[in-house]
Amino acid sequence: MNKGKIAYWISTGLLCLIYGLGALTCIMQRTMVEEGFVQFGYPAYLVTVLIVAKIAAPLAILSRVSVQLSDLAYAGMLFHLLLALSAHLNVGDGGFVPAIVGLALLAISFLTQNRGRKVPSPNVPPAFASRQIA
Repeated sequence: MNKGKIAYWISTGLLCLIYGLGALTCIMQRTMVEEGFVQFGYPAYLVTVLIVAKIAAPLAILSRVSVQLSDLAYAGMLFHLLLALSAHLNVGDGGFVPAIVGLALLAISFLTQNRGRKVPSPNVPPAFASRQIA
């Protein structure tokens, strides 16, 4: 197993774990999460959308039923993590660290996906796109 493939699977596994635990937190502590959303200025009903996204995106990436769907999941995660980072920075609660870690894992996972998967994504920049499947 080469370094690119290892980097892909570790970063993807950790990213999906973060999203899975986030979905579980939203489900188990829904009232607290909804109160936090309201504090950030977001409507509480977005928690339901977030739960679905936090479950569906990792499933799309891990199952790789479709490369386009997988890349769309990466894009959705990018927007979610950027919005989470912005919300926490604007409120000043210090809760932005998980978003930064998630963004780093997302970048590594996305950029190394062609080294860890049999079907390549055409959206990976050429400098990272070499397929070294062992």
